[in-house]
Amino acid sequence: MSLYTTISDGIKDAMRAKDKVRLSALRDVKSKLMLEATKTGVDGDAIEDAKAMAILNKLYKQRTETATLYAEQGRPDLEAEERAQASVIEAYLPQQLSEEEIEQRVKTILAEMGATTMADMGRAMGAANAAMSGQADGKIISRFVKIALQNN
Repeated sequence: MSLYTTISDGIKDAMRAKDKVRLSALRDVKSKLMLEATKTGVDGDAIEDAKAMAILNKLYKQRTETATLYAEQGRPDLEAEERAQASVIEAYLPQQLSEEEIEQRVKTILAEMGATTMADMGRAMGAANAAMSGQADGKIISRFVKIALQNN
């Protein structure tokens, strides 16, 4: 079953349960998936799960950043709504790696590639992002790649 179908089923379940927060979050996800599908000229079910996962990651990140912004502005009502929607989206994402796991994977990837200097940063980031796609934030990966390459 594709991620698109899973999201559509989640929308139906949220409607039956009258869960407004879940329904709102999943409708937003589905609209972004449909937008991507029409952009590429495919049916919603045909959208690749990797692309759908990237969209989910982006939406999750947007929600958490917006919630942080609302917290800084003293708007706990809007912050709570954003965090609730982020948690709904997070349920459809793969389990996120801890910082220790990310650091270990980065070290392994660099060793396999033979990357030792900052000149290898681009190549290393491409490989690390591909290996941990959907499981880790690119900023955290970048931080560990830089640390590892600078210490060599």
